[in-house]
Amino acid sequence: MQEEFLDQIKTQLKTGMTEFLAQTDLKEHDLFVLGCSTSEIQGKTIGKYSNLDIGRTIVQTLTEILPQGVDLAVQGCEHLNRALAMERQVALDHGLEIVSVCPSLHAGGAAQVAAFETFSDPVEVEHVTAKAGIDIGDTAIGMHIKFVQIPVRTSIKEIGAAHVTYLSSRPKLIGGERAVYKFENLNQQLDPLDSLA
Repeated sequence: MQEEFLDQIKTQLKTGMTEFLAQTDLKEHDLFVLGCSTSEIQGKTIGKYSNLDIGRTIVQTLTEILPQGVDLAVQGCEHLNRALAMERQVALDHGLEIVSVCPSLHAGGAAQVAAFETFSDPVEVEHVTAKAGIDIGDTAIGMHIKFVQIPVRTSIKEIGAAHVTYLSSRPKLIGGERAVYKFENLNQQLDPLDSLA
């Protein structure tokens, strides 16, 4: 793999993620999902041309740029039912059920293999409800992002040749016509004389 191309996708990812993080509010222990097709990054058909050098570059760069304490989960391909690789302790902290499978280049994909190389004690889980994520190559991470999802726009629309989507989320707005979404402390609004009545 040409170093120039790896440097290009690293720069694109850093730029896009920096802009994304400036528009989101990720906190310690929030889950962040990476979906990544290294085939699409090369301009090829998803699932057909996995490339470990690209997977390593993406996972390493993302690990470096995510805020301290944000937990990374790397989604695999449909051959693993889009299961996610993460640190064992992250799975335990989030109360997730660990499943028995390991990724390969053709079942899981290059980004998951790179994650297993990078994490100190990697495991797979079937489902998460993450706060945010990045989808490189239309890998369909929406199933793992909490409802309600919010697309976040950045200047980076592609990484390599792959379309890239950034997703954040917000709590649902529930209720009917009387619902309000910012709490007002009624005790602070009362006229002091009202309490004497």
